[in-house]
Amino acid sequence: METVTISKKEYELLKRNATVDNELVQSIKKSLKDIKEGRISEWTPSK
Repeated sequence: METVTISKKEYELLKRNATVDNELVQSIKKSLKDIKEGRISEWTPSK
């Protein structure tokens, strides 16, 4: 196994992005479940 050295700032950024990505995946999964179960309504764009 290889190791890589990065700055703490870069590590914090990567860690934060991983959390955001996980939250996005969970939100998409919940939305798909709602659609499958018929809990949807027509979207109307705001002006």
